[in-house]
Amino acid sequence: VQLQASGGGLVQAGDSLRLSCAASRAASNNAMGWFRQASGKEREFVASISWRGDSTISADSVKGRFTISRDGAKNTIYLQMDSLKPEDTAVYYCAVGRSSYSGSDFRAYAYWGQGTQVTVSS
Repeated sequence: VQLQASGGGLVQAGDSLRLSCAASRAASNNAMGWFRQASGKEREFVASISWRGDSTISADSVKGRFTISRDGAKNTIYLQMDSLKPEDTAVYYCAVGRSSYSGSDFRAYAYWGQGTQVTVSS
């Protein structure tokens, strides 16, 4: 399974960004998710979506601001990030789950993209 994440950048607090992650067809029946890792910190769950896109979960820190979605025809997931805060600064990674519903535990994800940097200035 190959993953290609894009959409990161440098923005100001309060701005929006949309991340994209395109997966190879082999991932079409698997859940997918977004994680992030800030400098000097551990990897953190952000959001995940089931293989059909009918179930999503998000971390409390991003609820109401970030929205995960999925385009099954393109095998692509998106992370719409609104009202960005400086504490959202991190490298964001997309991942493919080991099953159709994979949740928030990083151990439930088998394949990882290369990461895209998001920097939010105050």
